[in-house]
Amino acid sequence: MLDIAAICLVVTALLSYVNLRFVRLPTTIGVMVIAMGLSLAIVGLSTAGLDFGLLEHERAFLKSLDFSEVLMQGMLSFLLFAGALHVDLSALRKYRFTVAGLALLGTLLSTLVVGFGMWWVLPWLGVPLPLIYCLLFGALISPTDPIAVMGILKSANAPKSLELVISGESLFNDGVGVVLFSLLLGVLASGGLPTVAQGATLLAHEAGGGIVLGLLLGWGTVWLLKTIDHYQIEVMITLAAVVGGYALASHLHVSGPLAMVVAGLMVGNGGRARAMSDTTRRYVDMFWELIDEILNAVLFVLIGMEVLLITFSPSLLLAGAVAVVVALGARWLTVGLPVHAGARWLNLPHGAERVLVWGGLRGGISVALALSLPAGPAGDVVLTLTYCVVVFSILVQGLSIGHVVRAAVGSSPAAKEHADAHADVDVDVDVDQGTKR
Repeated sequence: MLDIAAICLVVTALLSYVNLRFVRLPTTIGVMVIAMGLSLAIVGLSTAGLDFGLLEHERAFLKSLDFSEVLMQGMLSFLLFAGALHVDLSALRKYRFTVAGLALLGTLLSTLVVGFGMWWVLPWLGVPLPLIYCLLFGALISPTDPIAVMGILKSANAPKSLELVISGESLFNDGVGVVLFSLLLGVLASGGLPTVAQGATLLAHEAGGGIVLGLLLGWGTVWLLKTIDHYQIEVMITLAAVVGGYALASHLHVSGPLAMVVAGLMVGNGGRARAMSDTTRRYVDMFWELIDEILNAVLFVLIGMEVLLITFSPSLLLAGAVAVVVALGARWLTVGLPVHAGARWLNLPHGAERVLVWGGLRGGISVALALSLPAGPAGDVVLTLTYCVVVFSILVQGLSIGHVVRAAVGSSPAAKEHADAHADVDVDVDVDQGTKR
């Protein structure tokens, strides 16, 4: 384990340096591009017999590293808590119904649209896939990845209202998607469909239990922080809450991702304002910002390296391209059209639907879920489709989201009004937090 961690950190640090000095892309995208390029270059050298065994060593390393386990049981808790820690709950409350609708109904409908769409189109491409695997693909690809979304939105300069909705949706639909995926995986394992009551019970237990655990965990953490003023111990308490809380969620079989999001929101809002001194707040912010940046970079390096484990063929590449179109079409139908139709009532600027559709990035969580499928030809097809969508999402959508924002809402008076209004809110909140203690 120590050797694996050392290799990951050393490779990530070196690729981050190369990206900053020479490539100059956003860190997460840059390290993924370089890692993928180096991996493909090693494949090319191996074909010519000049790789000196590098290809086998890299493949052996990736196989020894359970990507699904590392992300879902390791990195994810830290990344979700760190992301939720800086979400302004008072500003997000204005869009709570929008976020809830997109995270719950949007993810469910998108799963069905993608699943049945791929089930219908794949036989035409010579890559037939059972319906249950198509629905599993829909469940893992429909949620937007909060890790990818929040990392890239920092440089997109979107109006604050849109940033709040996209980040809020991505934080919550991740937990919903994992629950749907688990439910469908149970169907695959048992070979039978659960009743509506069974499905509702599982959803209530995992999602509802995760939210309740997050509330209790957040309340307990804030109470502990409030009773002392010692920044080293307070940082340690937040770290313990994440590690211990995620482990407890796993033992209770409730949604750890939702628990981390709720706990992070509580600590980041009530805890920052009422339970931390200025010194503690500064150190807590710096600690979790470093954790977020380091783990994000490691994650995207691993995504780039995973290309060596993906099965590619002309028919699968064509199916992957179609999957990109289907995923974007489902995003437009389940998010873009409702937002466009109700933009006036949702208090979002003109053009918001284009930003929400194009800014719905997919990332490591989708790849991790695909890797957790049972080994076999169907699982390999789902993994290839997932990787194609994720790579397109990060490289094409991630690099162009700033242009889409500027084209869709950048020159809109409504966008300026929204950005200014929420900027005022943020200033007020910061002032209040700075004078609590």
